[in-house]
Amino acid sequence: MAEHEVETSAATAVVDAVPADRLGADGVLARVRAGTGELTGALRRVAEHVLSDPEAAARATIVELAERSGTSPATITRFCRAMGFEGYADLRLGIAAETGRARSAGWTVDIGREIQPGDPLSRVLDQIMAADTRAMHDTAALLDLTEVERAAVAIAGASRVNIFGASGSALVGEEMQFSLHRIGVAAWAWSDVHEGLASAALLGAGDVALGISHTGQTRETIELLAEAGSRGATTVALTGFPRSPLAELADIVLVTASQATTFRPDALSARHPQLVVLDLLYIAVAQRTHDRAHAAFRRTAQAVDGHKAAKGALS
Repeated sequence: MAEHEVETSAATAVVDAVPADRLGADGVLARVRAGTGELTGALRRVAEHVLSDPEAAARATIVELAERSGTSPATITRFCRAMGFEGYADLRLGIAAETGRARSAGWTVDIGREIQPGDPLSRVLDQIMAADTRAMHDTAALLDLTEVERAAVAIAGASRVNIFGASGSALVGEEMQFSLHRIGVAAWAWSDVHEGLASAALLGAGDVALGISHTGQTRETIELLAEAGSRGATTVALTGFPRSPLAELADIVLVTASQATTFRPDALSARHPQLVVLDLLYIAVAQRTHDRAHAAFRRTAQAVDGHKAAKGALS
């Protein structure tokens, strides 16, 4: 009984992770990937089995899927409801439709296969492209555009924008800071905790703080975003886990997906989807500050134009 209650609670968390109106046939596997970390016990085994071979899961009966995942038909039914479906028939149709589109578009090429030392680069390239395409597709299915809109409005009207991230997330943050600066938005990217905390402490109402962490568990980023929030700033989290500690403390949550490959675990494979979401956010800010952004972009381009080598100068 206790295990059932825990599983039901976890399933509810997954349902809440992505708005129901954002879940279409294209988002079934993306939602399973995003929610697997929140599931426990039998429900997690079902999720892992579905992700390991979606096409087989789409062909299996409810009894067959229960046997293969070491669970029961009742657990499969709870899993379906956790994914936002009324029953197993709807889940099967959703998975079948998604895997069919992925196969026809080439997204399934070698995804999940280990890259071997002797693999030709052409095959490695195909695998990376397939994985990144799948991650982008999943991110589009998971992303709540209403949240992007809220973040864009907040940044467009902000006096200051602080961007926090550690390690690889710091590189993504610096790219966003550069983009915002080009259109006249006062933005700073911080990876040092002490400097970041000092800056966060000076934020207030009308300012924005953006924290980037794929896992949503990076302690430094959580601390920095919490400090900014405590000063009244609007807080935005960019993460792959909508129920993570970072997401829980943010006012606005932007969710990305990832597709790991050999030598590119989730945290590394999340970079391109993160950049895509931040590009979308940057463009949305530019749209809402069009005249100012256009003028700033023109002036900044003119300022560096003299540092470009003249055509034919090096020939």
